[in-house]
Amino acid sequence: MLLKDIYTPDVVCCGGQTTALEAARLMRQRHVGDLVVVEDPIGARTPLGVVTDRDLVVEVLGNGQDPTQTTVADLIRTPVVIAGGSEDSYLVAERMRSHGVRRVPVVDRQGALVGIVTLDDLIKCMVKEGALLVEVMSKGQDREQRARR
Repeated sequence: MLLKDIYTPDVVCCGGQTTALEAARLMRQRHVGDLVVVEDPIGARTPLGVVTDRDLVVEVLGNGQDPTQTTVADLIRTPVVIAGGSEDSYLVAERMRSHGVRRVPVVDRQGALVGIVTLDDLIKCMVKEGALLVEVMSKGQDREQRARR
């Protein structure tokens, strides 16, 4: 399945100078567990990285950093792992595995943010495909049994 069929287009993003406190408040306000950090939040929105609620807890609070002074640019891993909407979900899952990430910003041909795909999105997709294959298998068996009666 292609990413364009499964990614979430409504991405919450922020600029690199957003503080950890502002990021936490934005996540709470928008009911999300991650933000895509972009070069220009109002313009092209080129992804620089992803910051998660876990990053805020483990890296900022867990290390005793001041959340009003720590920026999300200090927290993101580089280089950012990205994908295009026309990519196959299996290949992106492999990229996630090799880089150890659970969220990948999806970009258009110009590199602008258009969505995000998460490990949860890929699992749901694969479960649906697996259920479809099980249904095909069982219907084939049912058909065969009826034909032999």
